[in-house]
Amino acid sequence: MAKIVGKEKNIVSIEFEISSDKFEESIQKAYLKMRGKINIPGFRKGKVPRKIIEMNYGKGVFYEEALDIALPELYEKVLDELELDPINKPKIDVKDFKEGQDIVIAADVEVMPDVLLPKLDEVEAQKTEYAVTDEDVMAELSRIQTQNARLITVENRPVEKGDTVVIDYAGFDGENQFEGGTAENHSLEIGSGSFIPGFEEGLVGHNVGEEVDVNVVFPVEYHSEELAGKAVVFKVKIHEIKAKELPELDDEFAKDVSEFDTLDELKEDTKKMLEKKAKDSEMIERQNSAVSAYVEASQVEVPDVLIEKEIDYQIKTFEQQMSMQGIDMKDYYKMIGANMDGLRESIKPQALTSAKTELVIDKFIKEKEFEITDEEIETELENLAKSYKIVDEGKLNEFKENLKKQSLQYITDNVSRRKAIEFITDNVKFVEKNEEIAPEEKGQEDK
Repeated sequence: MAKIVGKEKNIVSIEFEISSDKFEESIQKAYLKMRGKINIPGFRKGKVPRKIIEMNYGKGVFYEEALDIALPELYEKVLDELELDPINKPKIDVKDFKEGQDIVIAADVEVMPDVLLPKLDEVEAQKTEYAVTDEDVMAELSRIQTQNARLITVENRPVEKGDTVVIDYAGFDGENQFEGGTAENHSLEIGSGSFIPGFEEGLVGHNVGEEVDVNVVFPVEYHSEELAGKAVVFKVKIHEIKAKELPELDDEFAKDVSEFDTLDELKEDTKKMLEKKAKDSEMIERQNSAVSAYVEASQVEVPDVLIEKEIDYQIKTFEQQMSMQGIDMKDYYKMIGANMDGLRESIKPQALTSAKTELVIDKFIKEKEFEITDEEIETELENLAKSYKIVDEGKLNEFKENLKKQSLQYITDNVSRRKAIEFITDNVKFVEKNEEIAPEEKGQEDK
């Protein structure tokens, strides 16, 4: 029989019993598991009777292993019986043990903390609005214009920012040419920032045919230890200078870059596209603002174990991203001048916010008990299939059926979370961004 004997914050103290019969079964299992490792003269290894082993090593020789066998299954049943949701391994103590009697077990179980949710209509979130202006439209058209520019060779002027130069270069550390610092007929856009700081700027003002010494200093956090922080010189020869020639913004331009016949039509379509992007961004900002305000207004003490788990998750995700870019974490730590402990500490504030948000949203979902329809499940499956770019009908149906079998709870949780965020967003109060209050006005408010 299990019972709760105390609670402090999110630590629940419980007691339960292992029956003498159940413990005897576990002792026998422990004997069968351990007998192959016990040597006693006169008996073949693995064939020593249990009684003989107990006579030689004491009755309690199998007790520790028997507890390890009996506890896990029993502990799970106790958690179900007491409706506890643990977030960490329990601290277990054998409280009362007498041979041939039921064993009393005491355990401190760390569970999900209590979450006190605020009233939705009392939460104020900052309003975000995006307006598309004529300047925004022209900026987008200029971007398309630049994308469709052609490079023309220029010979009557020196290098300017925005030009593309064709160069040979070789890097020297003193008299020694260093590895990886040499190229021929390399195309480089001046101002792109793709080279070491100072390199591109060092070519501005020079002409075709010139040989230029460009002095630069490698960044202290540069990935190559041999060059990090060093002052070096690049010997550069300029072969060619190319400038961008932008197409005219006219009807012909519209025909070339779009399905429209006139520039006015392209402008109108561009405005609609930007307005849709603005609306999507506004919705995301609105949801983020609503959830952040709601979480901030909630009361919950986030356990350290949940913060540490969130840090573990974020670091694992980050390491995967670095690996996909071919960056080794050891090299990354050298570049930023930090280590794992430093990285964990820097992530901690963000991890605390994420863990608190999860606790609040989970509690909100439990209170609201959202009904999830088959149609909503189907929509979620369709969206997941799109994210994996599955369009073939046969593969699509197979993909959805497999997800239903293996990950239905994950899908349901996703739908519930989205519904919770939408509900919060629709019901909090949105206000204009607070203007900074003058000191004298604040003094009046405080009275």
